[in-house]
Amino acid sequence: MHLRDLDLFCEVAHLGSFSKAAKAHGMSQPAASEIVKSIEEHLGCELLNRSVRPLELTPEGHIYYAGCRQLLDEYRRLEDRVLQRRDKVVGPVRVGAIYSVGLLQMDGYVREFERLYPDAALDLQYLHPEEVLARVVSEEVDLGLMSFPPKRSDLNCIPWQDQPIVVVVPPEHSLAKRDWLKAEELEGENLVGFTADLQMRTETDKWLKQAKVHVNVVHAFDNIENIKRAVEVGSGIALLPVPTVRREAELGSLVAIPLEDVTWFRRLALIHKRTKPFTTAITRFLELLQQDPETFSGPGQSHDAAGSRNRSVTDAASQTKSIAR
Repeated sequence: MHLRDLDLFCEVAHLGSFSKAAKAHGMSQPAASEIVKSIEEHLGCELLNRSVRPLELTPEGHIYYAGCRQLLDEYRRLEDRVLQRRDKVVGPVRVGAIYSVGLLQMDGYVREFERLYPDAALDLQYLHPEEVLARVVSEEVDLGLMSFPPKRSDLNCIPWQDQPIVVVVPPEHSLAKRDWLKAEELEGENLVGFTADLQMRTETDKWLKQAKVHVNVVHAFDNIENIKRAVEVGSGIALLPVPTVRREAELGSLVAIPLEDVTWFRRLALIHKRTKPFTTAITRFLELLQQDPETFSGPGQSHDAAGSRNRSVTDAASQTKSIAR
């Protein structure tokens, strides 16, 4: 049995699909199906329930999947120790990130990592916060990037950024021409917020309560993109982390206004299992995240805000604190 076959089986189990796993491994769907079938024939039992979509592991499949994952992790750590002697960084770095830490914010880090370590393989997945946590706990990803991470005895938390919260309004809103706002000026406004199951909603409600501000929550979404679109069409205002609205502010489709009398931040952090040792590739990616992407030497890395049509978002962005140093 080859390690690459076990790796393919794990990918099929993880994605719940032969076709998706085959594409990830650069092979045809029939070839991937045949490899898994040969493993099942060798073991004399079915590992996957093929009667449902997505595919599910059988009881025997769960046992085999856990064992294969452990075996592959051990091999990668062994390979990593050998290659360290040659100053070579190889192997996968699997990261699960919440949707709102999107390509605009992560693109510079991804490009610089790929430039510095071409033999490593960075896999960045955008997920719902609960799914980020679940995949970290199950070790399907090495690192999770999320806001306001829970305190758990089985997890380590590495603070990354404190992102200032700004008031986001459409250009035609009565507050749009203001440079700064006081929290009390939000009294009675219609708010487009997050759904109640998200920690960001809990934090927002707490901030408003502490400021003794009452708003009307007119819409609630589980992702920032939908919130921004609702604000753009005039449904209400929003309270969002400044990096998430930088593009819209520069294009002029939204206006971001800093708050002057309160300090509201979205805390972003990386989480990982306490028992999971880091490979050199994972360590290098963590080190890279501690750097300012403006300093990267690769092409297209700079996001110069000069000429922005929304000066307030540029000023507020400068307050973002990198705290993983």
